Amino acid sequence: MKRKFLSLMSILIGIIGYSQTTEIYFKYDEAGNQRYRGPDAGAKNAPNSTAKTASVTESTISDEAAFWKQIRLYPVPVNDYLTIDWTEEVDGLIESVSLYQHSTVHWKFQQANIPSLNRSLKMNMTGFEWGVYVVRFTLKDGRIFSKNITKR
Repeated sequence: MKRKFLSLMSILIGIIGYSQTTEIYFKYDEAGNQRYRGPDAGAKNAPNSTAKTASVTESTISDEAAFWKQIRLYPVPVNDYLTIDWTEEVDGLIESVSLYQHSTVHWKFQQANIPSLNRSLKMNMTGFEWGVYVVRFTLKDGRIFSKNITKR
């Protein structure tokens, strides 16, 4: 009798516990940071105030494809010198330009975007080994855009 009673009680507790489950909603901002976790379904669909302010201050270059249309890398593949030009539209966005070798992830070149560059940069790659290199643009808002080039 005692065994049946304990079995019945454990089944009853299991049923009651299962019926008391709660849905939990998560909300993230554009950077992937968790902003809300809880049972309120309305908060799941609520507009994010930080996203509104970010869209107001965001520049006209919103995606990588639009950014690369404003950048010119030549000649590719590179023999001796790599020349990088960019338009005035993205000049205010660029914080730095870097170059590293793809296979070793070793920095070969780093340059901050200073006004004396005049929207152009020429890199001497004469002594560099053949292979794939990554040109990396770091923007002032924290975004990073990269493109592969080859050196022969």
